[in-house]
Amino acid sequence: MVSSKVVSKFFAHQTDENLRSNSEHGKHKMTDAEILPRHFQSYHQSRLLIGVHQRGDGCDEMSGGVPSEAQLVAESEHATSPPRGWNSYDSFCWTISEEQFLQSAEIISNRLRPHGYEYVVVDYLWYRRKVEGAYTDSLGFDVIDEWGRLMPDPERWPSSKGGKGFSEVAKKVHSMGLKFGVHVMRGISLQAFSANTPILDTVKGSAYEESGRQWMAKDIGLKERACAWMSHGFMSVNTKLEAGRAFLRSLYLQYAEWGVDFVKHDCVFGDDLDIDEISFVSEVLRKLDRPILYSLSPGTSVTPAMAKDVSRLVNMYRITGDDWDTWRDVASHFDISRDFSTSKMIGAKGLLGRSWPDLDMLPLGWLTDPGSNKGPHRTCNLNLDEKRTQMTLWAMAKSPLMFGGDVRNLDETTYNLITNPTLLEINSFSSKNMEFPYITGIKGSRGKNKVMSRHLTEGGMLNTRALGVTTCKDPKAYGWSIKALDQDLEQICWKEKLGSKFEEPPCLYKRKPLLASSEEMIYKQKYQGTLHLLASDGMELCLDASPRRRLTSKEFGGVSFSSCKRDANQMWELNANGALVNSYSGLCATVDSLEADVGSNGIRSWIASGRRGEIYLAFFNLNPEKNVISAKLTDLAKVLPWKNLNGASCKYHEIWRGKFGVTKQLISIAVARHSCALFVLLCD
Repeated sequence: MVSSKVVSKFFAHQTDENLRSNSEHGKHKMTDAEILPRHFQSYHQSRLLIGVHQRGDGCDEMSGGVPSEAQLVAESEHATSPPRGWNSYDSFCWTISEEQFLQSAEIISNRLRPHGYEYVVVDYLWYRRKVEGAYTDSLGFDVIDEWGRLMPDPERWPSSKGGKGFSEVAKKVHSMGLKFGVHVMRGISLQAFSANTPILDTVKGSAYEESGRQWMAKDIGLKERACAWMSHGFMSVNTKLEAGRAFLRSLYLQYAEWGVDFVKHDCVFGDDLDIDEISFVSEVLRKLDRPILYSLSPGTSVTPAMAKDVSRLVNMYRITGDDWDTWRDVASHFDISRDFSTSKMIGAKGLLGRSWPDLDMLPLGWLTDPGSNKGPHRTCNLNLDEKRTQMTLWAMAKSPLMFGGDVRNLDETTYNLITNPTLLEINSFSSKNMEFPYITGIKGSRGKNKVMSRHLTEGGMLNTRALGVTTCKDPKAYGWSIKALDQDLEQICWKEKLGSKFEEPPCLYKRKPLLASSEEMIYKQKYQGTLHLLASDGMELCLDASPRRRLTSKEFGGVSFSSCKRDANQMWELNANGALVNSYSGLCATVDSLEADVGSNGIRSWIASGRRGEIYLAFFNLNPEKNVISAKLTDLAKVLPWKNLNGASCKYHEIWRGKFGVTKQLISIAVARHSCALFVLLCD
């Protein structure tokens, strides 16, 4: 039986001393010379803790020390500003121990909590035994309870012994003034499925029974829908069965009972979309009487159209693959950030509050490597200009800020960057954030460049970078039809050519899935009418909807080809409307003209409004050489029409170079390769 603590536990209220501090800082009046409040850091911390309501114009509804009705409503609303915290993945991968985690949490409480970093999250495989043979996709090394639910490895997490799970760790984290988070995977583990464990009925506190029998893991697990990039780890569960829903409910009620405040749910979004599981988990979390913030990861191939069905169910969701410390990873975030801003997705309605497109963790400071069995052992590969570019974009796009470096070895340069008061002010409190298109760039003494130079990809149409997936609600998904070659051989072809170099539209060869005789009846009913799609006749390479390895953000997501298998990732169904639907994710195949090295060069700019009337303007130089980037004040008014900038005089402060000045016409500055400039403007 689930403890009553699950539905009665709330966070401790703020002390009277902190409330007095809020009132003092709320009355602080900024002078023009200060540009930003001197006491921003402690003010920001207090504001996050009490959940001050922000109006649509970016201003606070806060008067004196007595909270208004709107403020009290905001206190119960989830993620009123982009969540901020620390995640163990970039520095420890999966190997972190309880001792290392609590050491990190204590440092975060002392050094980063005053700047609004409030979540500390254990990333994946906390249940895997750290022994010889164990790695990120190994089988048989996980700790599970009698109900097939994952439990912390007791050797790495000794306080979990005796069935306590993470409850003791969560208590210690809460005592530090922080919130505790865990990473979880889709569905049920292959280990629990293989052991055929019973399912817990959380109402009765015993095994789940229905129709006169006890239901087991093999009744609900969908082995053919294993996570594409972790096939030995986890698979979807059948949420159409009440037994499948009972299993998922038992997981998340257990997390709540442990005192978890943040869940990072992996392999259910992007190419690996499982909208049924997301929807049900969201429903479970919505019914709890204590807040658990709901996050999705990763976001390979995500588009605003795909995210619209999901954003209302969660509080933050990744919109790229994994971000690591390379320049191409950083640069790959500009286009997708622009698209989500244009689609009005930033801070849209989410689970019991707001939801935020997530550009991924910040791999700064002391790090490990992707998929490593080692902890932190190297420094970040980005130079200072590239780090500033990343932090500035994350702030302007209002992405959640989840630091990933080892805080036990936090250098002053990294610390000053992730706690920069201007960036944190923009990230939490700015509004009308968008890409600003009206800029010019000059390379040295040469002529002007346009904002972005685009080039179509050249090569054969079945280059996998031209094939992708999208939500089946997207009209561009309706483009496939059958082409008969002879009575035994057919192709499925795209409706149109993509360029003059291609004489014929792209086609795939169709074939019914090859099923073992013992599995024929099992799969025939589930996947009747589905097809394998081959790159060419005679080649045993079938089309995957989701890549079979975890991608970084600089890599193109979407479909790929691999050896033909009996799993849903390679099963497709052609609908009468011309949509080619995948059985694994429910997404549809599409063909796009792909831009070469998208987002890796050019100049970009973002703009936002501050809550005190200031304007934030960022210039980004993605080129490999210095550029002089400029914008006219009259062009700022095109995207900020409520600002009267005709004949205005603007005081400005560029924060990275410490440059101050006054202008009536033009903002212009030389920006080094891969660097940025960030202006705070006060105009009258």
